Amino acid sequence: MDFTLSEDHLALRDSARTFLSKEVRLEPYLKPEANEKPVERDGLWKAMQNLGWAGIAIPEAYGGLGMDYIDLVMVVGETGRTLAPSGLFGTLAGAWAIERCGSEEQKLALLPQVSAGELSLALAVADPNGDVNGQSHGATAAKTGDSWTLNGEKSFVVEAGGADKIVVMADVDGGSGFFIVDATAQGLAMERLDWRDITRHVSRITFNNVAAERLPQADGDSWAWIRDRLYLVLAAESAAGAEQALEDAVAYAKERVAFGRPIGAYQSIKHDLAEVAGGNECATAGVQYAAWALSENTPDASKAAAIAQSYASEQYCISTFRNIQVFGAIGFTWEMRNHLFYKRARTNSELLGTPREQREQLVQILENEQKQAA
Repeated sequence: MDFTLSEDHLALRDSARTFLSKEVRLEPYLKPEANEKPVERDGLWKAMQNLGWAGIAIPEAYGGLGMDYIDLVMVVGETGRTLAPSGLFGTLAGAWAIERCGSEEQKLALLPQVSAGELSLALAVADPNGDVNGQSHGATAAKTGDSWTLNGEKSFVVEAGGADKIVVMADVDGGSGFFIVDATAQGLAMERLDWRDITRHVSRITFNNVAAERLPQADGDSWAWIRDRLYLVLAAESAAGAEQALEDAVAYAKERVAFGRPIGAYQSIKHDLAEVAGGNECATAGVQYAAWALSENTPDASKAAAIAQSYASEQYCISTFRNIQVFGAIGFTWEMRNHLFYKRARTNSELLGTPREQREQLVQILENEQKQAA
């Protein structure tokens, strides 16, 4: 089995890297006041939409590019490498919820707008405590006549502040369902939360009899299907971010001189960086395998996604920690970007549950397979 990237994949990755290296500006985030006052977003997200990135994984039947998940991680990885502040994660999440749970009419109405860059989305799944896999989802849907309303609270909604519509997972009929609401709907209140990663906005949303439209095709497997793809996105961000943190550490180790020699000449530094490099390679391989498995819809796709996110998010934490150790005291000053990668690593490892929780999900999948085989 050959997982070597094709020339098309490499060209897509390189074009995304060239674009983002020119367009992403982290300087506004390298000031103490950025922790208190949100940085004003520029036109980066709109430019990404104009490139068609929001529609990469949307089927051609709904106006998207119809590319596979390997293509997607080529782009997503570069957004993680540059910490690009954008609405891509939220829009991908919302689009997948519509693709999986929406009616044909809903998909034909909404997904072409996403692909054309005319509609930004967010997905609200976490309860007020941040749990995305609990029995209660923090919001409840009720039906009156032919209309639905939502009440309750959702938390840690990624990039909700820039979304036009929000897809909400809510308790309904003794289970869970997915609903679409307008971000400006009456009764909806949004509050931006303090979040360790200041390059990514998250919000708390409260619903007070908010008018909603149900996505009627949702079932008990819907959230797992969506979550697998979000695992892939976070894992791709993390693997590429870990690579960038290593590159920065290696470059600094070559130029920083101590006792008459570059610090990279000392074994303690070399061994640390070599260990990180090996772990990063494994993280990248895990992401690429998961992308292939999800593209091919293989039986182990869910396992591959959970493994990729669990391993890559942990490796990102390791890589950024070692990065700051190599840089020493300056590595965690506001003027250096190291701390931004460090904070993204830790939030990526918590946003959809911890690596331990993903390994528990993997064990549950394996146990269920054994029961079915017995």
